[in-house]
Amino acid sequence: MSVLHELETTITARKSADPESSWTAKLLAKGPEKCAEKFGEEAIEAIIAAAKNDRENLTYEAADVLYHMLVMLAARDVALDDVLTELARRQGLSGIAEKASR
Repeated sequence: MSVLHELETTITARKSADPESSWTAKLLAKGPEKCAEKFGEEAIEAIIAAAKNDRENLTYEAADVLYHMLVMLAARDVALDDVLTELARRQGLSGIAEKASR
């Protein structure tokens, strides 16, 4: 099992946890919109770190982005495997061709 799958399992388990016992449970209790907002905030922080060429901070912020993406997906009941399946479907396609097919 990959680290991302393990994290997804933990996040899913936190959906039913007491919000006072877990940051993940607290975030999920605030609803999908708040989860999406938090993901966006973390993505912006990663962008800033990348633009500043701050490798250490970019690594840290990228981990936050992945975590908050999984929380956002869980808030909308989208499985990581669904996202991975979509990525696999796109393998071998040019990004231009994939975008044109939408």
